[in-house]
Order: sequence, then C-alpha cells, then structure tokens
Amino acid sequence: MRRERIAPRADWQHEVESIGFGFHTIDGQPYWREDACYVFDADAIDEVEAATGELHAMCLEAVDRIVRDGRYDTLGINDDAARLAERSWFDREPSLYGRMDLSWDGVSPPKLLEYNADTPTSLFEASVVQWYWLEACYPDADQFNSIHEKLIARWPIVGGGSRVHFAACYDNPEDGTTTDYLLDTCLQAGHEVQALDIEEIGWNGRAFIDLADRPIDRLFKLYPWEWMLAEAFSKHIAPSRTRFIEPAWKMLLSNKAILPLLWEWFPNHPNLLPASLRRDGIAGAAVAKPFWGREGEGIAILDPSQGAVVAPHTMYQALAPLPVFDGRHALVGSWIVGDEPAGIGIREDNDRITRNTSCFVPHLFR
Repeated sequence: MRRERIAPRADWQHEVESIGFGFHTIDGQPYWREDACYVFDADAIDEVEAATGELHAMCLEAVDRIVRDGRYDTLGINDDAARLAERSWFDREPSLYGRMDLSWDGVSPPKLLEYNADTPTSLFEASVVQWYWLEACYPDADQFNSIHEKLIARWPIVGGGSRVHFAACYDNPEDGTTTDYLLDTCLQAGHEVQALDIEEIGWNGRAFIDLADRPIDRLFKLYPWEWMLAEAFSKHIAPSRTRFIEPAWKMLLSNKAILPLLWEWFPNHPNLLPASLRRDGIAGAAVAKPFWGREGEGIAILDPSQGAVVAPHTMYQALAPLPVFDGRHALVGSWIVGDEPAGIGIREDNDRITRNTSCFVPHLFR
C-alpha cells in the first residue's frame, strides 16, 4: 500500500458532477481528491478481502450470541429495541450492505475499528465515482470494487415485493446522494421504487404509508435505528408489517459496544483490537468511543496516563494509529454487500480522527 501523487484531471469537477456527484467540495475544500491515489498489489487486496469476510462472519456469530444469551445490557439497548432485534434476527430478515472501518497499512493484518452496519455513507464515491476515475485515468489497472454489481444482485433477496420505498433526510446532500444511488440499483434490479423524505412517511392506524396513501411494505431508511426508536412513531414499528432495510438486528452491529463482545468471544484474533467497557481494561493508549455516533462524533484519543472519560455509554479500544502517507492519516472502509466483501474506499485526514470532512481518495491495484 502506497500513496502516489498524481495530476488531477483538468476539469475533474465537471467530470464527477456529470455522474451525479454533487458534494465533491465541502466548505470550499475538495472532499473528493484525485491529486493522489492509493496503490496496492494483488496480494494486499486478497488479504483485506479475506479479513473482511472473516470479520463479517464473526460479527454475525456475535449477533446470534447476543440474541440467544440476552446480552442487551452490554449494548445499552432497552427491551423494546431488543424485541425488534430478536424478531428480525429470528425471521432471518436479510441485510443489504455495510462498511467496516479498518486501520491497515497493506502490510500488517487489518484491524477492525468499527462496523458501520446500519447507515454507512461514502458508498457512491466507493462504488461509482472512483470506478469512473479508474476507467478514465488508469484503464489498464484494476480496482477492488464490485459494489455496484453486488448491490443489484442483492435486491431480489432484500427487496421482497415489487415496490421498495426509500427514505432519508434529503436536505443532507451526502445522505440524499447515497439513498438515490441505492434507489437506482434497486430500479436496475427490476423493482418499482419511491423516494420519500423521512418526514413524509405517514401512519394510517394500521400501516406506514407514503404520500399516495400506499402501504410501505419494504423501506430502505438512511436513518439510524437509535434515532428511529427515539421518535414518536417508534411505537408503530412493532405492529406494522413494514420490513426495514437495514433490519433491526443491524442495530447490534452498528453499536460500538459490540467491540468488547467481539474481543471477549474471539480473544487475540489478528484482525481485532483489545476492547473493553472500562478504561482500566485497556493498557496503554486507548480510544474512547460512544456506543452510537457518526463520522468521528464524540471520539477521544487517550494517552496511557489518561483515565476514563465522563460520558455515559462509552467503550474503550486499544489505539491502532492509522498509517500515515505524506502526512495524511488513511482509513480503509471495506464494504460488505449481503455477506460478501465487495470493495474498499479510502478516506484520509491531517488529523488522527476521520470525520465527515475527511477526504476520499481513489485506489487501484496492479
């Protein structure tokens, strides 16, 4: 794994806008960068693919253990949420996608930092934008990226009936683009689709409905389960017949408190980091993480001498510093579609914590 400085396309903004990528610049600074790229060899790609598949299998086993043993208190999940997770797991409700964030330098074993299993973004960039960049700039190279094809192939399993509704906070450009992209893959898979803002979903006393009063049988929602369960409409979720994408059992994987359970059940696994609900459970430098949060929210890096943070629902993980290339800290997002590894996307930042303003940089392998 190495970072190469390259010349960006002369009119790269127009090129990415032409394929629907409108948030390539944030607050006047490029979010999408093509003045550099990350380069791997085939063996490194094989390694990250294998590690992603193994980690995902371990995570599914962890969900099964949590549900069967009732380990919900560890995750701070109340009885109502637990019943939803249980029902969806025992009903074998299928999952569409997820993203594992890894600390990986292309040499040492990839280390799982967290699993964005419920509402992962940076999908369109990883699936489409960097692929078009590769075809335009390096047509003789390859890329670990079968995300698009696997999403289309997954929809007949996840989509159920003929119509799938898609809901997001469309005033957020990243959420809107991610949701519209998934809607398009669903359409290509042969389903009827309907987009809604999350606030446009109604309840008629028996079912969730759209603006045309049609029942919502299948709903993709780019809206975290913990937010949904805090809403007034949450009391209607259990009695409704709506099947949600992602299913409720995914709230167990997207909760960072699953990391101590993974370490408990798979101790010293080469792709895991020591993790605990207690600061004194981690020797040396640690990262304090809230159970719930997006884009680096609430994360603190603690020196060996620093004690626990004063915040409820916090877990601690051994520090695995992100590799640094040209002064940039690189995070590998490894995508799962269904149960299969599907590709990677790389975010980088001057800081050690990856946030929503961290840049996306394309990759290739030869």
